[in-house]
Amino acid sequence: MGCLISDSWVVVVLLLPVFWVFYKVWMMMMRRDEVERNGGGFAVPRGSWGWPLIGETLEFIACGYTSKPVSFMDRRKSLYGNVFRTHILGKAIVVSTDAEVNRMILQNHGNAFIPCYPKSITELLGKSSILQMNGSLHKRVHALIGVFLKSPQFKARITRDIENVIRVSLSNWMNKSCQVYVQDETKKITFEILVQVLLSVGPGEEMNFLKREFEEFIKGLICLPIKFPGTRLYKSLKAKERLLKMVNKIIKERKNAMQKTEENGPPNDAIDVLLRDTGYSDEMQQRRLPLDFISGNIIEMMIPGEETVPTAMTLAVKFLIDNPVALAHLVDENMELKNRKTRHVKNILGQITCLCHLLKIRSFTTSAHHTFSGYLIPKGWCVLASFSSIHMDEMNYENPYEFDPWRWKKVGAAVSSNLFTPFGGGQRLCPGLELSRLEISIFLHHLVTTYRWAAEKDEIIYFPTVRMKRKLPITIMPLQQ
Repeated sequence: MGCLISDSWVVVVLLLPVFWVFYKVWMMMMRRDEVERNGGGFAVPRGSWGWPLIGETLEFIACGYTSKPVSFMDRRKSLYGNVFRTHILGKAIVVSTDAEVNRMILQNHGNAFIPCYPKSITELLGKSSILQMNGSLHKRVHALIGVFLKSPQFKARITRDIENVIRVSLSNWMNKSCQVYVQDETKKITFEILVQVLLSVGPGEEMNFLKREFEEFIKGLICLPIKFPGTRLYKSLKAKERLLKMVNKIIKERKNAMQKTEENGPPNDAIDVLLRDTGYSDEMQQRRLPLDFISGNIIEMMIPGEETVPTAMTLAVKFLIDNPVALAHLVDENMELKNRKTRHVKNILGQITCLCHLLKIRSFTTSAHHTFSGYLIPKGWCVLASFSSIHMDEMNYENPYEFDPWRWKKVGAAVSSNLFTPFGGGQRLCPGLELSRLEISIFLHHLVTTYRWAAEKDEIIYFPTVRMKRKLPITIMPLQQ
């Protein structure tokens, strides 16, 4: 054994000069690349490339498993300023922790920034994905969905649907031996709501199929971009094929029905909206959206129902558990609303002030990748607008890591400024913003007026997505009605 250890150290020592030469060549190539890409005329942001090939990826990932995941950004911000360069996940990246720069990124109209995502995401979503779309087509689809989700007719109907889904789901919690995993339960709720919004598919065999295949599909969003049989990406691509087959079937049936009835009433779901579109401009010609384009983007729009909104709901329960004063205040207000003969959802939205803090925490995963092809930043590099760094900056918010639902009464206008962008902005503003708020608010209202609960110890993990380590198990106790 001693001989083996000794031999291993000899190999390591012999390889050190080779590694050092490789490292120096790597750094020379990166510096030369900066000059060539930049034409030798401009200075790129300061920063570090880290180790050869892997760059600073390991430290970036490691920070995601700590209680302060933006510490990776904060450390470099203190060394190099609000805008710096790094090399993570195989890409040369310029990171912006500056609110004004991030606003410029969000407000751009496709002439300076185009979407840039990890290869696993681009492989799974495809070239026609709304995330990767840019220019007039993206603007058109974004507007169509946004207008539909904000329409009074839709809001009135979806509010009833959300209430029904949540009531049924919460009533079933007592059949789970009084213990539930909040993260799993909220995913079931939000996915069912979103599938109704997108496809008008209710509970049953089709819903179960969509849920099962979508869970398999979404596992591959952050993975090694290898497509061999048996790999994570390969399995996810196969799941997407099965999803596309079912969604295509639903869309074709809907299109045939629309042609027969020539229905002109308000659209019932996202499929209706996209099928009824009069057309978009493509090289000076008007074209309707292709069916495969619609089906692919319908699947993509399911993602918030599996990740974003249920995570926000789960974190809301977690933060309320950690702050009994805030929970008691929320219970009192909602009990008062429940006992009124007439109740407006608008009132529920207004009184849940903790929601703002919740969204600020959730924004750890909302950083957007873009490629900048102009002044200062070399063409082809990625730009990471780190909104979470701004949200968690002590210069912007006092004690940013503490749950304080009353902070918004103090900061006032900052909530709507460049310092608070949990849903993005500009052309990339989330079209489902109001729907998300509605779901979270109604869920919290019915939860605190139906149950009391005791929670087991759990912690938040921030990489690759925000989630609870143990799915937040709670023991529930029904209130006496």
